[in-house]
Amino acid sequence: MNKIKVLWIDDEVENLKPHFLFLNSRGYETTGATNGQDALDLIEAIEFDVILLDENMPGLSGIETLQLIKTKKPQLPVIMITKNEEEKIMEEAIGEKISDYLIKPVNPNQILLSLKKILRHKDLIAEKTIENYQKEFGTLTQELHSLESYQDWINHFEKLVYWELELESLEDPSMFEIFESQKIESNALFGKFIERNYLDWINNNNGPILSHDLFKKLVIPKLKEFKPTILLVIDNLRLDQWHIIREELITSHSIESEIKYFSILPTATQYSRNAIFSGLKPIEIQKKFPHWWKFDHEEGGKNLFEEDLLKEQIKRLNTNTVFSFHKITQLVQSQQLLKSLQNYLRDNLTVIVYNFVDMISHAKTEMEIIKELAPDNKAYRSLTLSWFRNSQLKKILNKSAELGFQLLLTTDHGTINVKKPSPVIGDKETSLNLRYKTGRSITYDSKDVLSLKDPDLLGLPSSSINSEYIFANQNNYFVYKNNFNHYANFFKNTFQHGGVSLEEMIIPFVQLNPKIK
Repeated sequence: MNKIKVLWIDDEVENLKPHFLFLNSRGYETTGATNGQDALDLIEAIEFDVILLDENMPGLSGIETLQLIKTKKPQLPVIMITKNEEEKIMEEAIGEKISDYLIKPVNPNQILLSLKKILRHKDLIAEKTIENYQKEFGTLTQELHSLESYQDWINHFEKLVYWELELESLEDPSMFEIFESQKIESNALFGKFIERNYLDWINNNNGPILSHDLFKKLVIPKLKEFKPTILLVIDNLRLDQWHIIREELITSHSIESEIKYFSILPTATQYSRNAIFSGLKPIEIQKKFPHWWKFDHEEGGKNLFEEDLLKEQIKRLNTNTVFSFHKITQLVQSQQLLKSLQNYLRDNLTVIVYNFVDMISHAKTEMEIIKELAPDNKAYRSLTLSWFRNSQLKKILNKSAELGFQLLLTTDHGTINVKKPSPVIGDKETSLNLRYKTGRSITYDSKDVLSLKDPDLLGLPSSSINSEYIFANQNNYFVYKNNFNHYANFFKNTFQHGGVSLEEMIIPFVQLNPKIK
């Protein structure tokens, strides 16, 4: 194994021999230089792994030497060592992108710790992450077979999301493969749990908060605090995606509360988001407002009347909520909202529906470049984070914090990366979605689906007599038998929603308050 090469620059380098001997005994190859110019010459001739740099030297100062090192080798880590505790010197060194800053006198173990932190940081974290997951693996496996309530499943899923984010940075894929098998087993058992309990939840109101409960049970109570409030619904935002964009929001917001609720079935926008804004089950929407409901096989937009549905819900709840409604599907719409946001401070509620994450999901199916950018869950999260960091939405949320808006952030459903095609046969009016089907005389593989024959009991409308709904479980997706292999390959590894999985059903609702500057 090659030794790690260290260059130590100090005008009194001859006094550092005990440090050199200590580092050499720990596997480091240490070279000394008494001034900045000699050090720069050495850096040109030898590939060093790290630099130790004294701040106070005659000739080229430590800061000047640092600047020249970064010009020649911008990625080379530099640890600055100094007697000077002045804040200005520290800030200047940090501004020049030093990797660490040590105050003299330093002992050998301090130096060793700093070197390990810089050079073995990723390895040490990976080793500890693997060790911790190995300990947790048995606990997760054991608890999986004793989960009895929806809250048990929420807690279990939160642990899975935590470990997925922890393990994704490991370069060795073997541990992540073990985790993936654990997640597949979790989704298989979750599907059975939903099959046993969903009808009771949807009909008896004794289960978790569902889509049609959200506004009444979670939003309205927050409006009683008399703060101007934004309700942000980011379409198709999974719990893991919320975790990664959360870090971008905590600079401008503090998290007041974070809970998880369940999307209704199907976990598709037409059903879940209409249920959120109407406060009704889909069958109730269809019966009460038939002119605002379209069946799956009918042409035209399925979510065109969300603002109207929300007006009716607010009227029914007998609240005096004054609200504005903004559906963002194009850049110009978000730019206009950013400019006019202060105009809505007088309203109780500003509703923003943001479709970008859903567009990424659908684009992955349709565009080769997105397929390359997001081939798996890790890349999908990365793409989401990159979008959010540079988005108009982040600017809107930063401005909303400056203006004093309370933020309620949620979604209508999640999505899952599908892997296994499941053959299905239907007629011309059978729905096209890959994770659920509704229609008559559907033929399917029963082991891949949750099947419920009576739509009324599901709270879902029937397009015709004998209509039924089937939902793909785990990471299955439906493919018609005609040209099966072509479409199975085309849709494999795409992100779909509409079915039964932890990722699609258990989703966040977060209350954030603006940070007072």
